[in-house]
Order: sequence, then C-alpha cells, then structure tokens
Amino acid sequence: MPDIQSPLVERRNSATRRFGHPLKIALLGYRSDPFVGGQGIYLNYLSDGLTKMGHRVDVISGPPYPQLSDQVNLIKVPSLDLYAATNSTTALRLEHLRSYTDTIEWWQKLTGGFAEPYTFGRRVAKLLRNNDYDIVHDNQSLAFGLLDIQKQGTPVISTIHHPIHRDRELALAAAPNWQYRILIRRWYSFLKMQEKVSKKLHHIMTVSEASKKDIAHYFRRSDNVKLIPNGIDTDMFKPMGVSKTPFRIITTASSDQALKGLSVLLNALAETVKRYPHTHLRIIGKLKQGGTAEQLIETYGLQNHVSFLSAISTETLALEYNKASIAVCPSLYEGFGLPVGEAMACGLAVVTTNGGALPEVVGDAGIIVEAGDAMALAAGIQLLFDNRELATALAQNARQRIVEKFCWKQVAAQMTRYYHDVIAGKNC
Repeated sequence: MPDIQSPLVERRNSATRRFGHPLKIALLGYRSDPFVGGQGIYLNYLSDGLTKMGHRVDVISGPPYPQLSDQVNLIKVPSLDLYAATNSTTALRLEHLRSYTDTIEWWQKLTGGFAEPYTFGRRVAKLLRNNDYDIVHDNQSLAFGLLDIQKQGTPVISTIHHPIHRDRELALAAAPNWQYRILIRRWYSFLKMQEKVSKKLHHIMTVSEASKKDIAHYFRRSDNVKLIPNGIDTDMFKPMGVSKTPFRIITTASSDQALKGLSVLLNALAETVKRYPHTHLRIIGKLKQGGTAEQLIETYGLQNHVSFLSAISTETLALEYNKASIAVCPSLYEGFGLPVGEAMACGLAVVTTNGGALPEVVGDAGIIVEAGDAMALAAGIQLLFDNRELATALAQNARQRIVEKFCWKQVAAQMTRYYHDVIAGKNC
C-alpha cells in the first residue's frame, strides 16, 4: 500500500530539506487577541506560517488570548487582566498579595501605569526556567524577564513593530491640558524598561525600514537589527468578485488614538461629501463614546455618512474590503500597516499617508499623501472617485504587489533562515 502523506507533513518534510532540522520555537505575546491590536494578528499568522514550515511552535500569551490555528499550541499565562475587570480597583484578592507580580500589576493600574509587559516578562521568565526551546521570539514586550531567559543560554529575539515612543509623542501633542499629559506620561512609563532591555538583547528584528530608523533613534540601537516584513494572508484577503458599493470608503481604526489619524479622515470626509453626497465611510472599529471621532461626526453632521463595525471575523473583514470602492489609511505613523496591505490584497485602490512605513508597503500601487493633511487626503479620495480607470489599474497593481512581496509563506521562510543564523551564532 503506498505511503500517502498529508499536505502538512509534505510541507514539513520539504522545509526540513531546505532549512535543516525543524525547530522548537516559543512565541511570546503579553496580550494577543487580534481584536485588541495588530500584534495578535502577527502572532496568529507567524505561528501558522512557521508550523507549516515544519517547526513546533508554542505561543505563550497573557490575556486576552490569541486565535490560533489547530496546529499551534497555546500556553496561557494568566494575569489579573485588569482591563477586562468590571472594577479594577477591587480586583485584587487576598491570595494575590502573596505575589509580588500580581501586586505590582494592580498598583500600576490603580496609579495610571501600564505594567502588563513587565509582569508578563516576570511570569514567562519563571515559566521558561530550564526550558528546551531552540529559540524564544518575543512580540514587543521588551520585558526584563527576557534578559533572564537570555542569560540561561536560550537565544532570544524580540520583534519591535515600531517604538511606542511615537504613540506617546502623538498622544501628548493631542492632549487637551497639562493634567492629561501627566496621565499619558505615567501610562507610557514602561518605555523606560523597553529602552534598557532593547540595548541588552542580543537580537532585535523589525518589520520596515521606517521602524529600523526609529529603533536607532529612540532605542539607540542600530546593530543586529534584522528586517523581515509582516506578511499578508493572500488566500484569505483576495478579490471575491462581489458587487462594490459605489462611493464607499473603508478604513480600520481599532481605537480613537491620534496616531491612527481618524480625525484627519473625518475632516477629509466632510470635504468629500460636498462633491459626492453619496460617500459613505465604513470604519472597522468601535466608536469611543465622547471621543474626538464622535465629536467630529456630530460637528460635521456626518451621522448618515459613517458606520462602525467591530469584533468581526477575518472572513467578514475580507468581505467588507471587497464591498468597498476604495480603502484609506490616514495614520500619522505606522510601523508597517497591516490594514492597508490587507486591503491591497483584496484588490482595492488605496489612499494612504506617508506616515512611517506606509510608502514601503504601498509602493507605486496607491496614492500617497502628506500625513495629517486632510485636504490632501480628500483630494486623493476624490481623484479615485473621478477617475475609475486609475482606480481599477491601482487595484490590480495592489494585489500583485502584495502577492509578490508580502505573503506569509515568504515571511516564514525568511524567519526560518534568521532563526538558524541566530542559533548558529552568526552576526545578523
């Protein structure tokens, strides 16, 4: 009887022949739910891609936990999860006082700090004492606990998607008063830890040239910074042949942070509806009550031109991209820009800013305008509404660019080579 192998086993054997023996890999994420940010999406796809390369992958995560493929093992690292608590002030229990880590997490939250990267690092260092992993890959916790793991002899890599200093700067610039600025500085106090750890880790990687430059600037780190871009699921995000809704714009705004530029887009929308009154903006995200976005929608009377959609499946997200006419990314800064890459993979013409790494992703397959310039953003949108031939050509180029440069299969192969170089002690 012939030996019939499953496609997964065949892929694993092929990867082993190309890259050497399979590795045992620990991927770390202090909070990894895809609905709370792009880091959860990164862990999901990277772990799946590495598993298909033949590696054994454990994702070690704090709550909220990630969504992973069936072939990837999830090791949960419970925390107080205070951001999910009804009342974080009373969330501490008597048994928690026996733990220094739990007490610190509670006290930092109570006083306006963000301790999750630090406390996750302490818990993981304890969990991985005397571990047998070939490599430990951290997803931007940059916690002191990583240095303990590194001292034990396990190679440690940390992905820095972009220095969070950028988020802090933009949040401070948008703060309404000095009291709010104090709170912002307190919340971002974990950056001091990340600055120290980034200098002592032997291996750092990032996802774009823009982030690499910022790492050199904010972390004073330019040596051993490997660039491997994010990947896009080109099998999930693809043209579906569904009917497009005329004059529908789609954007992703998981929060009302100044960094994401949603207020800039709403100003551009107010200008666009003057010429195109049927324009509708679909925002993948949740409206923050009392936030800047809500205020602008009311000020401009855009209630009938804006809708929000949140907590949706990946399949639904891909369908929403396919229904839209164009995608817009108004971010003031992106370390990579997964949403714009996913939109492009769906065959959408895109208008983006030049914030951070967005031009690296878009290339010549979209319209790029100055970050923070609402009128320029409106002009880009209206150009595509005016010129459907241009929009169609850009949409075709967008899909081709993502497939050729940013699919996860290529990213997983690059990562595998990097892991083997690190384990071999090469200066990479």
